[in-house]
Amino acid sequence: MNMSTALNNALGGLGAASRGAAVVSGNIANALTPGYARRSLELATSPVAGNGVRVVGVTRHQDPVLLANRRATDADMVNRSAISDFHAGFEKLVGSATDPTSIAARLADFESSLITAASLPDSAQRLDQVARAGRDLAAGLNAASEGLRQIRSDADRTIGAHVDKLNETLSDIEALNARIPAVRNSGGDIGALLDQRQALIDQINELVPVNVVARDNDRVSLYADGGLILLEGSAVEFTFSTTGETMPHMTVGNGLLSGLEANGQPVRVSGDYAQIRGGALVAQFEIRDDLTVEAQSDLDAVARDLIERFETPGIDPTVAATDPGLFTDGGNRFDVTAITGLASRIALNAVVDPDAGGDSWKLRTGLGSLVPGDPGDASQIQAFGAILDTARPLVGASFGTGNMRASEITEALLSKAGANAHDAEQRKSFAASAQLEMEKIVAEQGVDTDQELQRMMQIEQAYAANARIMSVVDELMDTLLRI
Repeated sequence: MNMSTALNNALGGLGAASRGAAVVSGNIANALTPGYARRSLELATSPVAGNGVRVVGVTRHQDPVLLANRRATDADMVNRSAISDFHAGFEKLVGSATDPTSIAARLADFESSLITAASLPDSAQRLDQVARAGRDLAAGLNAASEGLRQIRSDADRTIGAHVDKLNETLSDIEALNARIPAVRNSGGDIGALLDQRQALIDQINELVPVNVVARDNDRVSLYADGGLILLEGSAVEFTFSTTGETMPHMTVGNGLLSGLEANGQPVRVSGDYAQIRGGALVAQFEIRDDLTVEAQSDLDAVARDLIERFETPGIDPTVAATDPGLFTDGGNRFDVTAITGLASRIALNAVVDPDAGGDSWKLRTGLGSLVPGDPGDASQIQAFGAILDTARPLVGASFGTGNMRASEITEALLSKAGANAHDAEQRKSFAASAQLEMEKIVAEQGVDTDQELQRMMQIEQAYAANARIMSVVDELMDTLLRI
């Protein structure tokens, strides 16, 4: 080997070592950067400088199967979290078995006040307490219904925000698809652009679980799990109209709530033939269109049962067949055609509510009576108490098909809400565990800082060796020149 060859080999080695040090330092610096994939330097023997080395390129390491599995757990986690948050919120609205302000506890207080008033029917204070307990019971149902409406409205607004984010991110990926081939063709490094695109795909995946299909020139296409095309050359544009403040009677079917559209075509987000499955977006649609509707139906069934019990024929001889009973639908008698949202309208009959200008003594004499009557007669109060303890069929709720007392119905409401919240929390915990395990696996396949530091030490040794060769060649040249 002549000195010229040795010098060229050393120069090539120094260049490769310098490039390798840059790659390793980049790996270490981005070890915790989302979307970053480990790089390695590809080297080959140089055909020009004898046995020298040349840099072939930088390889970006990524396992598509592992990446797809990690994205599946990410999407499942955000979906389960949203569903769990809904059930926990609804359980808080109706109360738990130990909550003194739960709907079941308010009904128990109302029943207790009737028993207390029946033992001393001439006590105005005890009759007033019955009115207050009845008003609190109705207010509890009103508050639960209003809280549910707010949850539904929040879901509707969140859908709008998710759709805006989805459109924006898909547009960014489309732009990167066009930019990456141009940078590669100009001889530039596309690794950072690939990392950026992967991070954007991860963001979309949390909203809508995606399948990534590689195309030529380092481009990608995106498809939803249900088969909907998200990006194939150009990005799909989603549209959704945010309602803002929803009401119980509003649905997609009656046109009062917006559905999701892609390029002007309706998108199915539920059912066996859903075009989008899982993720945050579907979770919000499920909350808005299914879970809140079912929960509202359960609340309305409790309110309906309460109103109908006190409209039972013969329970109050002073009330006409067309007059409302002790509990009303916004002051009116129950209307079977206006069930939706009944829990938000139920109220104590104003004729017995002292705070509304009524007289609590009518609880003793009957709602339609004009005079206080016999102060010692507790028969009407006892009739009101007995109807609550009467088992009757429940219409419109999913608590069972048998006859139930009023207390059993409210307890069933709390039990269902608690069971759903517990089940949703368990599913969330399972999803979190799966996500954590996948993150560990991905981390093991990612940047190992210990290994990178070992590579850096090897690179330093190679750099020092090549530098020494150049130093020796320099000394030899000086010697030759002196000779």
